[in-house]
Amino acid sequence: MCETILEIHLPNLRHNYHYLRKRLAPDTKLLAVVKAFGYGSDAEVVAQCLSDCGVDYFGVAYVQEGIALRKAGITQPILVLHPQEPNLQSLIEYKLTPGLYSQRILEAFIDALKQHETEMYPVHIKFNTGLNRLGFQPDETERLLDLLEENKKWISLNGVYSHLAASDDLKEDSFTKAQLNKFDVIADTIKAVYPNTLFHVLNTSGVLNYPQAQYNMVRTGISLYGYGNTPEVDIQLKPIITLKTVISQLHTLEEGASLGYNRNFVATTKTRTATLPLGHADGIGRIYGNGNGFVWIHGKKAPILGNVCMDMIMVDVTNIECYEGDEVIVIGPNASAEALANHAGTISYEFITGLSQRIQRKVID
Repeated sequence: MCETILEIHLPNLRHNYHYLRKRLAPDTKLLAVVKAFGYGSDAEVVAQCLSDCGVDYFGVAYVQEGIALRKAGITQPILVLHPQEPNLQSLIEYKLTPGLYSQRILEAFIDALKQHETEMYPVHIKFNTGLNRLGFQPDETERLLDLLEENKKWISLNGVYSHLAASDDLKEDSFTKAQLNKFDVIADTIKAVYPNTLFHVLNTSGVLNYPQAQYNMVRTGISLYGYGNTPEVDIQLKPIITLKTVISQLHTLEEGASLGYNRNFVATTKTRTATLPLGHADGIGRIYGNGNGFVWIHGKKAPILGNVCMDMIMVDVTNIECYEGDEVIVIGPNASAEALANHAGTISYEFITGLSQRIQRKVID
């Protein structure tokens, strides 16, 4: 062990995929979300593994992410959830499916199809049912149907979807059910004209908490990577990434000695510290400094001392027998990203998607 490595455990990914599949009806399609470099892992590796497992669809945030998957040999439909106008020609060239969320982007896409001389292109339409982030309003459904009819030479409705705001929080059950009711009305209206369309509203927590709303496709993200938003589900899943590093150097601070930038840690007693080769340029944000974050060395928790540096962190190993060159676990099967993130006041999504691409990836299969 001589460097920082992010291991990607494909057997765990397969386990999580099959766990989710068992929660679905036999004819429900599964869209795997692999945006943000596969939630901080490696989108191409994850997608290739899930493709072999039989996943039906992939989802990404932006066009460039979809292009990378196509170049890696992914042939399944890829839904681009937030396409931008300058990238629409590339989207068409690489046969990606746009999620159209506004009048502006719909008109721009039709213009792009005309310029590309491409007809009957499959699209998904997004509706806003309460997240208030992207999407057409429910009362625009009839007008959209008219627009689709007027432009049926160019676009073919392949899917309709929305996004739940609080499906992981059962205290917001009434709000989530109100969203689902709105989507029901939208779906019923569109089904009358387009009976073979895909409808999807459930995200990871929706799959787990509202299985009655599966329609004919669901979207799963964080659970594929090993986190289920509740302790009960977390124990059923297996985190797919393990972040390991190494002790570069050990120091002993006498009482009154300071450590790191701005002297944010001052030893009140004799303290032994270990310097590790990763920092905020690797995704260990400054919020994890000053005792808000920790790592694991020989099974013992070592708190981060002082400010996180760009390329280094220092941890307290006063009560841990260790040596320079010893392995350090930041997150892994027994070192939850959820626990680390929660301790610092954030969420696992933010931590794992922030892991830098400069960290070497190693596929474990």
